[in-house]
Amino acid sequence: MTVKFPLLQVPLINIFPSSTRIFRHRRFIYMASQSYFDSPPAATTDYPVPLSPPLPAFSKDIEPNRALTASSKSALFSLSRSHVIFEDEWIIAVNKPQGIYCESVLSSLPDLLNDTGANVSELHLANRLDRDTSGVMLITKLHKVAAKFVKAFTDHKVRKTYLAYCVGLAPKWEKITVKSGHGRSKYGAWRVYAASDAGRKLPGGSLVKDMETSFEVLSVNGLGCFKEVSDLHKDEDVVIVQEKSVIGCDLKKDEILVRASPRSGRTHQIRLHCQYLGIPIRGDVRYEGVYEWKGSRYDSHELHAESLSFEHPITGKPMLLQAPLPSWAIQPLRSQFD
Repeated sequence: MTVKFPLLQVPLINIFPSSTRIFRHRRFIYMASQSYFDSPPAATTDYPVPLSPPLPAFSKDIEPNRALTASSKSALFSLSRSHVIFEDEWIIAVNKPQGIYCESVLSSLPDLLNDTGANVSELHLANRLDRDTSGVMLITKLHKVAAKFVKAFTDHKVRKTYLAYCVGLAPKWEKITVKSGHGRSKYGAWRVYAASDAGRKLPGGSLVKDMETSFEVLSVNGLGCFKEVSDLHKDEDVVIVQEKSVIGCDLKKDEILVRASPRSGRTHQIRLHCQYLGIPIRGDVRYEGVYEWKGSRYDSHELHAESLSFEHPITGKPMLLQAPLPSWAIQPLRSQFD
């Protein structure tokens, strides 16, 4: 039953000395009601549509706690000689622990180098790793060396490999390269876009950029073999992203250890492409990775910067810097290391 109330007729009384003030008052009420109750007007700009989902709601509760924990750990962190992978008079490579910010590694380096009498006034991060990503982090000791590495990374002369422990549906491919777009709207999350969207503008003014990662399966459910770093581009499938993935991330069935080699250096690149392939990284709640798995809770994602290879900017010698494997990467291949 619908009940209709009679309209209340209230006489208008001009309590304002100026009609202009009445007009402004009514305009304010109109604008407020439009903001709260009306749907926004249709966008007049044809923006690219993201092909990966927004952040899961529960990640917004977990991520701030992880950041606070990492801040506390980072404040107490100090480098030791056991972290050093390689050092000469121009560069030093260290094995960054999981859950430590890059800036904390850099700020603790002078204390380590002061013992050697090295110049610490020109230290510079040559590469960055996410807070929860462990592995090879390269630091230059001179401005001129830093400039050479900037150019080397820009020209794709530095090769990077990562190991990722994923949970999803075991892929049918052994090697694959994913080419897509990458970007985020103003105040938004990083998302995958179509490869053809590269160069297009997003809300807020940023542009979609190209993103390319090659993957190789090393192990599925503990079966497989560890392979030396090789050319991932041989005998590979290629996926050029133009639409949403048909593989959902809700099929949490298999444990997959993959090696990833990003050609570009976009923020969260490997994590986004693992999500797109339906094999999100274990513990990566931002991109649909499992938080709890087989009775255990994972308070950080399991991604490890395995190696950096490049031509030494001063000596010209080929360099291959490799970080020790974390326990989660050794476990599925334990039979080979026993």
